Amino acid sequence: MIEAAGVVLDGVGMTFEGRHDSLDAIADVSGHVPDGRFVSVIGPSGCGKSTLLDIVAGLRRPSRGTVWIDGVPVAGPRPDTATVFQEDSTLHWRTALENVALGLEVRHVAKAERRRRAQEMLELVGLQGFERHHPRQLSGGMKQRVAIARALVLEPRVLLMDEPFGALDQQTRVFVGRELTRIWEQTRNSVLFVTHDIHEAVALSDEVWVMSHRPSRIVETVVVDLGRPRPANLMANARYQELTAHLWELIKTEAGRSLAPDVASLETASLDPIP
Repeated sequence: MIEAAGVVLDGVGMTFEGRHDSLDAIADVSGHVPDGRFVSVIGPSGCGKSTLLDIVAGLRRPSRGTVWIDGVPVAGPRPDTATVFQEDSTLHWRTALENVALGLEVRHVAKAERRRRAQEMLELVGLQGFERHHPRQLSGGMKQRVAIARALVLEPRVLLMDEPFGALDQQTRVFVGRELTRIWEQTRNSVLFVTHDIHEAVALSDEVWVMSHRPSRIVETVVVDLGRPRPANLMANARYQELTAHLWELIKTEAGRSLAPDVASLETASLDPIP
């Protein structure tokens, strides 16, 4: 039994069994997301980041190993864990307020109480005044803030986020990322955040797990020692530039290993990260 607070992944592995063959997606992942920490997971495409998040959420059972939350093994979805996905998950026939209150409604919270809590959460994500708007009346960034509010209104101990800004343009994702940081600094959930964006990972996180090509494992845990609150001109910070450059080298190596032999033989040193 593991008694550490927060989320502990202990030797987690995942193999998908087919009729004639099998695929090792995750080899062996161990890590700890302590209480109130923001941890990002990055890695080459197809390395199993989303699968890992599904396992932590209790949506998949690992083939090997165990996920523990506050010393209790994860055997299925938990009421103290919430997930925000990349895809727009708002219900188009419900208003913003009704979307945020959905989880409370499922839990049979009294109508007046769920409206009060949903209203408070919309204000926290900066959407006061949009309570009666339907998703078609909201921008992509606003809909993602509704999704974040819907997760946070359940007061989760653990917030899981699977590329929640992936469908947004660069300016909007930077803005929503800053909003997420502001909200997290008030709520201090434990966050496990999957992203392809190295700059986003450094800007948001206390720690970044770099996953290898498939079958994946954590090749390095990088501590983001930039302090909080992060400055508005973060990209000009020398330490920020060092961290993003180091992460890019790790990702470039793992991405090269995952490519076909004829492509992997090409020179990759000339590739630079997109700022």
